[in-house]
Formats: sequence, structure tokens, C-alpha cells
Amino acid sequence: MKMAKRDFALRGLYLITPDTADSAALLAGVRRALAGRPALVQYRSKHADAALRREQAAGVAALCREAGVPFIVNDSLELALALEADGVHLGRDDGDLRAARAALGPGRILGVTCYNEWERAEEGAAAGADYVAFGAVFASSTKPAAVHAPLDLLTRARRELELPVAAIGGITLDNAPQAIAAGADLLAVIADVFDYPDPGARAAAYRAAFGLPG
Repeated sequence: MKMAKRDFALRGLYLITPDTADSAALLAGVRRALAGRPALVQYRSKHADAALRREQAAGVAALCREAGVPFIVNDSLELALALEADGVHLGRDDGDLRAARAALGPGRILGVTCYNEWERAEEGAAAGADYVAFGAVFASSTKPAAVHAPLDLLTRARRELELPVAAIGGITLDNAPQAIAAGADLLAVIADVFDYPDPGARAAAYRAAFGLPG
């Protein structure tokens, strides 16, 4: 059963899963990271086929529900609805935002990638997004060719849109305070958590960076 929207606290670590065909390793890593209580977990895969994506996403969803952490699907409204996910995160080419909002209903999360485009953030807010995401705010190993989004976009979004703001791209525990100070409510992270020897401890350290209770 998905959680009611009132239970979603959109502040803290926004954990993004690594793109791997090794489902056992993926789920083991997610389970360990969940011990650090991220705010959200997003299943993201750009290379798996449809069957593997569904299998992996279902496994991540089950772990998130067990831990009481909201589960988000990247790119695919269809998969999010099929798995009764707590929300979906959509980029420029992933479908109409208003249609996605209508399909999700009021009880689930709609997140929107805005890259470095203020107009897209305004469009997302008007369509009923629950948060807007900008990036890459720092150089990203996952997307080395990604456009750069200056930190002042986070500040402007917090001031003008009255929505939670997510920062994406190249985030580490060392540079996290810069993004938080600029206005980030959520920090989207892959490598700095999953490549750490203890993903749960690393996730907990991000909670501490936000001043959230352990």
C-alpha cells in the first residue's frame, strides 16, 4: 500500500539507485543504504530491458515499503503506476507533466527534472509538481556531459516557486553543505552512497548534514 502524501517529508537524501544488471548486488546495496533513512529512493536504469527494469524496481519497492521510505520510479509513469510506486520523476522526454499529475492523483509524488532551465521549473510548478530538480550542480561522473546548473537556481526556486528543490549531479558529503546553503531540500546521490564501504552510514551522514535527527 502506498503512503498518503502527507507522510512524505521532502527533505534530506534523495537516493538514486546505480545502473547495474546485477540485481542481487543492487538490492543488497539498497537494503544497506536504507538503514541510513534517506528521504526518498528512486529506481533509475537506462540500460536494463523492460523485464529486468520491472523485476529490479519491484524488488527496490518492496525494500522501501519495508523500511517506510517513499519509492520513486525514474522516467516511466507506466512502471510507477504498475508497481503502485509512491511517485515518478520525469525528464524532458518522459511525457506530459499535467497528464502525469492527473494519472498519479493527489496522493503520489511528481518530480520534474529542470536541468538548468528556469522555464521548465515554472512549467513543472504549474503542472502540479511536488518538487523541481536542477543539475548538474557539480561535475557528475554519472552524466559527465550534463549541462551545468548554477547553485543560484536553487536559491531562486526556493524563493519564487514555494516548492521543495532537489539538487542533482556530482554531490558528495564534502560539497553537500554548499547545495544545502543555496536552498536544496533534497540531494540526489548515487555514487557517494553506494560506492562507500558502509552505505547506511553514508546515508545517515547526509541526514546529519541537513540537521535531521538520526
